[in-house]
Amino acid sequence: MLKEIRDFILHLRLHYQFFILSGGYLLGGLMANEMDPVQFWLQFLNVHILLFGGATAFNSYWDKDEGPIGGLKNPPEMTPWMQKVSLLFMFAGWIWAWSISLSYGLIYGLSFLLFWLYSTPLARWKGHPILSLFAIAISTGLNSVLLGYWAAGGFYSLSILITAAGASLILVSLYPVSQIYQVVEDTRRGDETFTKRYGLDSVKTFFRFSYLSGLILLVSGLYLVYQIPAVVLFITALLSFVMLQSFVSELTGTEQEYPMVMKIKFAASLSFVLFLLGANAVRYEWIGDTFLRMYF
Repeated sequence: MLKEIRDFILHLRLHYQFFILSGGYLLGGLMANEMDPVQFWLQFLNVHILLFGGATAFNSYWDKDEGPIGGLKNPPEMTPWMQKVSLLFMFAGWIWAWSISLSYGLIYGLSFLLFWLYSTPLARWKGHPILSLFAIAISTGLNSVLLGYWAAGGFYSLSILITAAGASLILVSLYPVSQIYQVVEDTRRGDETFTKRYGLDSVKTFFRFSYLSGLILLVSGLYLVYQIPAVVLFITALLSFVMLQSFVSELTGTEQEYPMVMKIKFAASLSFVLFLLGANAVRYEWIGDTFLRMYF
């Protein structure tokens, strides 16, 4: 039983949630006009452990992957109780979310629903090339920014919607790339992914369009609130695109590429997370450097 508990914790992929998927939530915090740090960080745990972690474990149960997946090189086998507990994680987080506000509870619940539709055999949106992109873009991209924004204490604004839409496009830009190396597993399950249906060239085109259009929207929304961080982010993200584009354009789909793809994806996401952590720290005086505060 202890081994199964350890295996379940591994399937939460917490390092993946904290260092790759937390960028949207932190971006939402930066966009807010105020910061309730206790509420913000408690909900950070709620979103990234109970919601994202639970959703990841729930998806892993139905995928039954035997090869490497994002954040796990050798995924351990899952047992039936793990599927129930993963749903319990998300449901418990949803109940907690209602304590913040009606809007927060509704957005959290929407992500919960999309994660369920994405993985369950009753709907299996993951097996549809467009519905899968939609589910990930909304549940993990757009909603993540909104949850961070409202947890910090933000109010409705056009800028946060523009920024959240941009973040969701950037998030899904590399999503089909990871599918390149799971075609055999997806075929075995009967999933018709974006990569499987449209091919490698379409994956590369989608990356360029989604990343660049997302960057324009994200920076435009952020610029309406904080000009200097928006300019810095635009320059660094554009340089990141040039490096990613150089790498993605050379992909052939061989298994030997997979470790490098994951390393680059991790490095790009971690850089974004660290930038946002620093920007939030300065904006909300988590660090006491007066000189830096002048520019944020």
